[in-house]
Amino acid sequence: MTRSDVTKTAGVERDFMDGQIWDALVDSVKNACTAGLEQGAAPRPVIMPLVGGELVGMVWARPFTTSEDALTGIAQLSTIAAAAGADEIVLAWETADVATACGLPAAGPVPCLNLVQAGRGGHVLHQFPYTENVVARGPDGTASVVPEWLPAPAPQPGGELVAPVQAAVSYSFIPLELDHPNPFGVTVVLMEEDGYKVRLAETFGR
Repeated sequence: MTRSDVTKTAGVERDFMDGQIWDALVDSVKNACTAGLEQGAAPRPVIMPLVGGELVGMVWARPFTTSEDALTGIAQLSTIAAAAGADEIVLAWETADVATACGLPAAGPVPCLNLVQAGRGGHVLHQFPYTENVVARGPDGTASVVPEWLPAPAPQPGGELVAPVQAAVSYSFIPLELDHPNPFGVTVVLMEEDGYKVRLAETFGR
């Protein structure tokens, strides 16, 4: 199944991003996942909104206090996409990490890095399972893991998403109404104040 076949099956209103951009985002997220696991922690969920095929930036979820707070915190990643007027997003998360944080059963391969590629008309779920090779343990028992990436299953048009990710996808394309001369800029500031890590592309810098 080609990328264009996946797009048509998903029923999106426009083609997804250029293949080179997609490959670069996948490589970036997988590298971040590898670096995090080597330091003993899975990477936080991250959203990457795009406007007209151009990356707005990357926003990582804030720290969570409870399972309810985790559900809310992940869903609210959508705020940056809505403020930017994104027509496409990519959202990445680690299966076991999000399931544990949100108090939800783990669905699909475990361990696994997931990326959902979504537009206003639909989404495609991409999964990148891996095995964990423990290379060291810290004094507190934290394991340093090197992932070994396994063959990825076929992309899943309309694939089932964990609840907070589904909420983030849905809310990303609902226009954000803010009575402010710079709604995008103020959204970035407020998200940073809430603990989200924001890294904007140069074009979208405040």
